[in-house]
Amino acid sequence: MAAGESNSRSSCLNLSNSGPLGNAPPSNSAHSSPASNGGAVGAAAGMNRSAGNSNPQSGPENGGGAESAVRSTPSAQNPPRQSVGQSGATSGAASNMTATSSSSSSSSASTASSSADASAAVASLPSSPASVLVYREPVYNWQATKSTVKERFLYSDEVQIGPETVMTTLYTAKKYAVPALEAHCVEFLKKNLRADNAFMLLTQARLFDEPQLASLCLENIDKNTADALAAEGFTDIDLDTLVAVLERDTLGVREVRLFGAAVRWADAEAQRQQLQPTPENKRRVLGKALSLIRFPLMTIEEFAAGPAQSGILTDREVVSLFLHFTVNPKPHVEFIDRPRCCLRGKECSITRFSQVESRWGYSGTSDRIRFSVNRRIFVVGFGLYGSIHGPTDYQVNIQIIHTDSNTVLGQNDTGFSCDGTASTFRVMFKEPVEILPSVNYIACATLKGPDSHYGTKGMRKVTHEAPATGTKTCFTFCYAAGNNNGTSVEDGQIPEVIFYT
Repeated sequence: MAAGESNSRSSCLNLSNSGPLGNAPPSNSAHSSPASNGGAVGAAAGMNRSAGNSNPQSGPENGGGAESAVRSTPSAQNPPRQSVGQSGATSGAASNMTATSSSSSSSSASTASSSADASAAVASLPSSPASVLVYREPVYNWQATKSTVKERFLYSDEVQIGPETVMTTLYTAKKYAVPALEAHCVEFLKKNLRADNAFMLLTQARLFDEPQLASLCLENIDKNTADALAAEGFTDIDLDTLVAVLERDTLGVREVRLFGAAVRWADAEAQRQQLQPTPENKRRVLGKALSLIRFPLMTIEEFAAGPAQSGILTDREVVSLFLHFTVNPKPHVEFIDRPRCCLRGKECSITRFSQVESRWGYSGTSDRIRFSVNRRIFVVGFGLYGSIHGPTDYQVNIQIIHTDSNTVLGQNDTGFSCDGTASTFRVMFKEPVEILPSVNYIACATLKGPDSHYGTKGMRKVTHEAPATGTKTCFTFCYAAGNNNGTSVEDGQIPEVIFYT
């Protein structure tokens, strides 16, 4: 749970409280209490050394502070409290006895008696910070100057970290400023980062201010969004973490699944706030997160079956979104309609024809082409040919179908305007479609409009090479049998595939 969230959930860790290990932070004040830097205990130890009870292992050079002072003077760990009047009397007695001791030479018995009284006065020095003045050099994070763990509070450089102890160990390393131990913990978390614990580790990384670990968690969530959302720890995250994830353009999952996950989180959050899980309370606890769900990216069927009936959206929002799905031109809606994954790397495209011809007619049958790739990519749209008769508007449905299961993985009912040239015109999916290596898919486009240009001299294999890295993405095209408007490897429609790697 992130610290300081507005819904009054208590943080699981509090870095400001003192803990069970190590010394308390050093003080820069001349008035120091025994609990923080030795205080009167250090003064008493110094006076004992003057009296002949020296302890060469005490002092800052051998661990310093309260720890060494307490080791040399165990009985001084809890010195008795005294009033200001008692303090003055004791100081006066000590001063008087010191003068008597230094000036007396009459008898050994008198000297011994004075020495005993002085020792008693030292032992009864008050614990009040105002009664003892101890000078300390300002010390800030002295442990950070040590290169190994052995030089700090701990006793060896061998660290045994496991899943059950890593977070408490990281907390301790942060609290007591042990960078080497902190690095061990973060490295362990990086090596054990998985989709099922990515949200839990993201919350902890934000809590402990570990930006590198947080970035790795977000990348893992981007690549394995569905599995991460299904993990048990997802509903335990705080609102700020949920918002940070929903704001991303790089999540690889359908928007309807994001909505379902957000509703699950709202159920859990309502219970944490001791609220009934009504639609009104779910909307309340979601707050800004609800506006980050990109409802316009859903299909009308997905929206009608889920969000429209959830009661979380207002009637006005539901009507506005239904109009967005069914009317052209589409009216403005209050929710983001930008596809996710648009910022993942650099947009790429391949063209499978080397020449353009006229004319290609349409009768309601789909143009289809089968393809596979050699590496994982995300297809975000197609480039299509437009009219040979000048500027025209087309209605179009585009799809990507998994060949073996005949499952529609992505689609969009939309339109585009062309200018009458032989150029291609972009038609985008609502969400990126994940394409796995060595798997057969069918690219499908059903156009309604006048005759268009078409491509010829098609290529069976087309390779895209990334300019910066030299990474090659190879497309292999084959004829898609079945109800086909005539498109093949050699000629037809769907000349261009737009994708991200």
